[in-house]
Amino acid sequence: MREMKIMKWKVIFPSCFKIGNPTPKPKKVVPKPFSSPRLSLLDLSSSTISENLSVSLAGSNLHVFTLQELKVITQNFSSSNFLGEGGFGPVHKGFIDDKIRPGLKAQPVAVKLLDLDGTQGHREWLTEVVFLGELRHPHLVKLIGYCCEEEHRLLVYEYMPRGSLENQLFRRYSISLPWSTRMKIAIGAAKGLAFLHEAENPVIYRDFKASNILLDSDYTPKLSDFGLAKDGPEGDDTHVTTRIMGTHGYAAPEYVMTGHLTAASDVYSFGVVLLELLTGRRSVDKTRPHREQNLVEWAKPMLKNPKKLLSRLMDPRLEGQYPEMGAQKAASLAYQCLSHSPKPRPKMCDVIKILEPLKDFNDNIPIGTFVYSVFGDSDLEREYDKKGSEKGYYKQRHDVHEGRIKSPKSRVILSKNSLHGNLRKGLDSPLHNGLKRE
Repeated sequence: MREMKIMKWKVIFPSCFKIGNPTPKPKKVVPKPFSSPRLSLLDLSSSTISENLSVSLAGSNLHVFTLQELKVITQNFSSSNFLGEGGFGPVHKGFIDDKIRPGLKAQPVAVKLLDLDGTQGHREWLTEVVFLGELRHPHLVKLIGYCCEEEHRLLVYEYMPRGSLENQLFRRYSISLPWSTRMKIAIGAAKGLAFLHEAENPVIYRDFKASNILLDSDYTPKLSDFGLAKDGPEGDDTHVTTRIMGTHGYAAPEYVMTGHLTAASDVYSFGVVLLELLTGRRSVDKTRPHREQNLVEWAKPMLKNPKKLLSRLMDPRLEGQYPEMGAQKAASLAYQCLSHSPKPRPKMCDVIKILEPLKDFNDNIPIGTFVYSVFGDSDLEREYDKKGSEKGYYKQRHDVHEGRIKSPKSRVILSKNSLHGNLRKGLDSPLHNGLKRE
């Protein structure tokens, strides 16, 4: 069986394995070959099979592209098509049609080019091709094809129009993601991890973080960047021992200390991302006060008792628009995932069961949980002049007590029924002219 698998990948990657290490440019370090239970590069590096990159992929769904084709697709890697850059290298948007590859669906794509001076290298490129060439799931980004030509290493993915969760969640000037969208992203990402952990040959993702979660047009999340993925332990082994790699702030403590990698390591990383979704804070943020720079260290004491400390924990950009009970359950789940010891952490299948009911949880978002400030005419004029916009017409607060709404400006107290009655009077109501709901 092993020999058949090796022969399969000899056919799929003829030139990549024959050249072994690409010819280095001056002052560029080329990574040494590595071996993996899924694919032995040492067995393949001496292959004498033809270097023709257009060879059929023997049943694989991957397409082999030439460098020239990818130049055409991306308009010669034009800066106008530049999408971003990570540890692997720059990413450009492109478009494939039947003129480039007959029979391939016309579609936008993202083309990732390996930077030989970057933090990743040939083996991470090959790891990604191997894993995404075999694995298919709605919450894993789809690898369409690759290019392996001389020293060039490129990957071609489906295009994800909303970019990464990192950009959507932390971008300063953007609309805040609502609760339901945040939970949709958490659930989808959890399903992607669960698929990897429960595969016939289990996979440990090893680099789960907000920047590796890509979002399509309706915010469906898909895991990307499998360059650090590893096959899970086999037989009686409880873990995989490997060099420590990943991203500071997301890596599980036992992995950082010992190099022992398990599926529970991914669960910890998921807990960090779930905490980012709840708080709107980055896992590590050097711009914050010293005690708040590490998200887990800052938030974990509050996660022990989310019922009392929820308002301090939650992202202020949500403006109170989240279900209190649902947020408490999500915070408690994050606390379990972030256990210092791997054993108490839940499995990803259990994480999904807890999260799925929270997406549409609506225990505390009915009309009437908003608090409006009601101003007198002179107060309104001063407030409008001060703010310069309609936002000065009202303020939202979260201290609702006994169904009463208190205005600090006018000292007027209105019951919910009184407020709704005034609103029903129509556009001529004085209240209507003084209230605006964002």
